[in-house]
Amino acid sequence: MERNLALEMVRLTEAAALASARLMGRGDEVEADYAAAEAMHSLFSVIECDGQIVIGEGEEEAIPMLYVGEKLGNGSGPPIELALDALEGATSCATGSSDAISVIAAAEPGGFLRCPPNCHMDKIAVGPEGQGEIDLDKPVEDNLLAVAKAKGVPVSNLTVVVLDRPRNEALIGELRRLGTRVKLIGDGDLSAALATTHEPAGVDLLMGIGGAAQGVLAAAALRCIGGEIQGRFRPRNEDEAKQLHDLDIYDFRKKYGTEELAGGNVMFAATGVTTGGYLTGVRFYSGGAMTNSVVVRSETRTLRLLETFHHFEQHPEY
Repeated sequence: MERNLALEMVRLTEAAALASARLMGRGDEVEADYAAAEAMHSLFSVIECDGQIVIGEGEEEAIPMLYVGEKLGNGSGPPIELALDALEGATSCATGSSDAISVIAAAEPGGFLRCPPNCHMDKIAVGPEGQGEIDLDKPVEDNLLAVAKAKGVPVSNLTVVVLDRPRNEALIGELRRLGTRVKLIGDGDLSAALATTHEPAGVDLLMGIGGAAQGVLAAAALRCIGGEIQGRFRPRNEDEAKQLHDLDIYDFRKKYGTEELAGGNVMFAATGVTTGGYLTGVRFYSGGAMTNSVVVRSETRTLRLLETFHHFEQHPEY
């Protein structure tokens, strides 16, 4: 994949972030999510790529745009797969909370693991210092001890991010019993996975059950930035199990590693919508706005942090 495509991807996440940030704190996550998707979708027509969505906003029959299977771009260049979330953390955006982002990843055909849009996955993720130290098959305590040893700190100094959901209550109780620090979040575990790679964010691990699609996107980011994620599908009912069967996934005990979730040459881009541990959110000023983005490729691992000023009187295509 050409390096110029990475900067084109940032234009897409910037457009989605700007559109959804205008609706920050207004209490309507559906409206914010739609605004982000519409902005990203409309700009795709001028992006030089031959892309097809494999991880998107949903199925074709359920949503009008950015659905799984949709072809995007102007058709030029080699074919690529797209995994995206125009607004990851829609609830965070609607409530004015932290860590809402817009994100897109691209890979060569066959690079991304397919998964149903709303399926769950049990996940564990760490940044570069903990790479090679985690194992989803091992007890929670073993993983904490291994990461703590790799980082040279006691378990009590680790911070583990977990989605605050009933399905994670047992894990939260175990972490507290073991004496580690626990940060509960209401939304946006993809942002938490990113934060494990950024020491100032103060996040050492992401653990618990969350969205499978976010697991694939997190794997794309960690392939490029460094770090590791492991995941295992956790269907909640027979309908979700059937959706996985339709994708030829039958073994729900199988553990997927980072490269199984996002393999080959991968690129990743994200823009902050609301300020979080990894990216600063959109800031509006008279006549424009400023965005904070990251773009990185697995081939070189060159990480670019972009602070972009958008002047609205010029009516740019972002």
